[in-house]
Amino acid sequence: MNPAMQNSESGIQTPSQRALTWRTVILVCILPFAFCVSEVAAQQQPGMPGSMGFTGGIVASNVPPKIQDVTFKQQLGQQLPLDAKFKDESGRDVVLGDYFGKKPVVLAFVYFQCPMLCPLVMNGISSALKVVPFTVGKDFDVVLISFDHRDTPEAANAKKRAHLQYWSVPETADGWHFLTGAEPEIQRVTSAAGFTYQWDAESQQFAHVSGVLVTTPDGRLSRYFYGVEFSPKDLRLALVDSGQGRLGSVVEELLLYCFHYDPSSGKYGAAFMNMIRLGGVLTVGLIVGFIVLMRWRELRHVAERHA
Repeated sequence: MNPAMQNSESGIQTPSQRALTWRTVILVCILPFAFCVSEVAAQQQPGMPGSMGFTGGIVASNVPPKIQDVTFKQQLGQQLPLDAKFKDESGRDVVLGDYFGKKPVVLAFVYFQCPMLCPLVMNGISSALKVVPFTVGKDFDVVLISFDHRDTPEAANAKKRAHLQYWSVPETADGWHFLTGAEPEIQRVTSAAGFTYQWDAESQQFAHVSGVLVTTPDGRLSRYFYGVEFSPKDLRLALVDSGQGRLGSVVEELLLYCFHYDPSSGKYGAAFMNMIRLGGVLTVGLIVGFIVLMRWRELRHVAERHA
């Protein structure tokens, strides 16, 4: 009989079998690192330029002085005025708090007659959400507030229908909310969010910075993302984080441990010390488990030989 087969049947590992076992242990040990490193590669790219020469909430040096105050300043933890009054796309009177309470909210400031930047922001949201493993309307809502008091519910309804038709997601209509309102109510919300804007008579457009916010279910500002393209990974983590983990699974919890939100960049970055700690704990656990298993097999083999 082949010696390798004899050793296998007697419970004794050959050198090649022991090498294979150790290779398996090493592979399992590095899997957590590979998982986290693969997510690092999906980091969000820098925000694309906003309108009127703005990028990522920072005013470019060539911006005219009269609109240098147009910004989108992070005010993390700020409570939105949930009693602010608006009209939804059907013309119904609503308050902002109608969309809060149980789920996190993706919030953006746009205006529905915008010829260029605002549609890019909306498309950027939908593009990212197509990859996020959560359902609009079930796990979170999207609220788009027009900061142009001249926008009407009719314009909001037309924009909503066109947008959902373009992205072929009419079944998520209940989770998308297009709001219009009076100037004082709009300014209450935009001021709380750190969003300022100016009308430019020469271009007949609003000067504003592009971006999106994620809020907690109770209406506190949790995350800011600038630009017109948004990382699906960052939005996914922000929704889990803002929803206090209620959206998450074991995978999301692991991702939150491996990544943390950096307010200065508006992105989630790798938390390397957490990754090292996690990998160390898993490695020690796997090695101890392997030693215990090998010792148990050895003792069982000795007992069988003396039986």
